[in-house]
Amino acid sequence: MPINATRLIRKMRGGAQAHLLECDDGHFYVVKFRNNPQHRRILVNELIASVFLNYLQIAAPEAAIVNVPPELLAANPDIHIQLGSRRLAVEPGWHFGSRYPGNPATTMVYDFVPDLLLDKVVNLDQFLGVLAFDKWIGNADARQSIFYRARLEQWSPSAAERPKQHGFVARMMDHGYVFDGPHWRFSDSPLQGLYFRPTVYRKATSFDDFQPWLDRIISFPEEVVDDALKQIPPEWLDGDEAVLETLLSKLMARRKRVPGLIRDSQKGRINPFPHWK
Repeated sequence: MPINATRLIRKMRGGAQAHLLECDDGHFYVVKFRNNPQHRRILVNELIASVFLNYLQIAAPEAAIVNVPPELLAANPDIHIQLGSRRLAVEPGWHFGSRYPGNPATTMVYDFVPDLLLDKVVNLDQFLGVLAFDKWIGNADARQSIFYRARLEQWSPSAAERPKQHGFVARMMDHGYVFDGPHWRFSDSPLQGLYFRPTVYRKATSFDDFQPWLDRIISFPEEVVDDALKQIPPEWLDGDEAVLETLLSKLMARRKRVPGLIRDSQKGRINPFPHWK
């Protein structure tokens, strides 16, 4: 359901120049604007990726379509796009929001944790699942993720036996450069989509370790694609409807190529799977 932005928290890092906004559903969202410096197609990519990751059961921030009203923009001149020395006004209307995992005043989110903590991330195996996803969808960026402390009952069945246990979980985020960003093409490379910490792949010894996500991708249903298309606001496409349909047809045609794309990474200049013989 679309929601309305009510308060600026801060500007975020990154090429899209997203802003952290509080919204009227009581949550906080990292919002990428339609007229961001990278292209409006970035928003389409983010929304499609969020729907697909939800189906694949890979942890990612909840997505929302956020209305940024003109009243909020008028009252907050710090909400803007900086292009060199020029300030570009943000267009009011519908933008893409990625939910912050809690209240930013009390919930610390990290984009890096040391190896000792990384080994203890409860859903570390999902880095294998999201690699299969990134290879399929042509993520031209390196894998991005965030980490934060959370109750572990929902992440690990064994943790449910120890009430109130907390630990680090990972969520996969920043999918603006799936489909090679605004280019909407598949430029496959052995290094594309890899996370910069190879320890997350050290347990991979066969394609079995990429399950159940690999099978879900190979048998990915058309209905999920249709659901994603229906959620895209028309102003995000602005004449790109036919181009997007062609792109998604090519995506579905390459489902069975994913094992080969993973194998290409294994045989590449840098093998991320040292124990896969």
